[in-house]
Amino acid sequence: MAYNEHLAERIQRVFREKHIVVEEKKMMGGCCFLMNDKMCLGLDTDKQSGKDRLMARIGPAAEAEALKRNGCRPMDFTGRPMKGYVFVDQEGFDMEEDLEYWVQKSIDFNPFAKSSKKK
Repeated sequence: MAYNEHLAERIQRVFREKHIVVEEKKMMGGCCFLMNDKMCLGLDTDKQSGKDRLMARIGPAAEAEALKRNGCRPMDFTGRPMKGYVFVDQEGFDMEEDLEYWVQKSIDFNPFAKSSKKK
């Protein structure tokens, strides 16, 4: 799997500090953190640049404001951006407070996110 394990550990630490239980799953070519059986946050390595990036599920309402932040752009795997998801490049999460911001944004949206898990 193509992702930075040190970054995964940093993300896990933020969730632990917030007393949030997540399931870590290798998927989408990287690693995703699931909260309440729903994708909350992920990380992978951008194949074009070779740099680490976050995949944050923040919801459509938070997207416009989030896109103003350093390193943030629409999440686009296929040429069509996914509503409510953003990619965050390294400069947007290098500082701990920036990483905490993205983790918290993802936590805040999780109760409103739809689960794709079949029951």
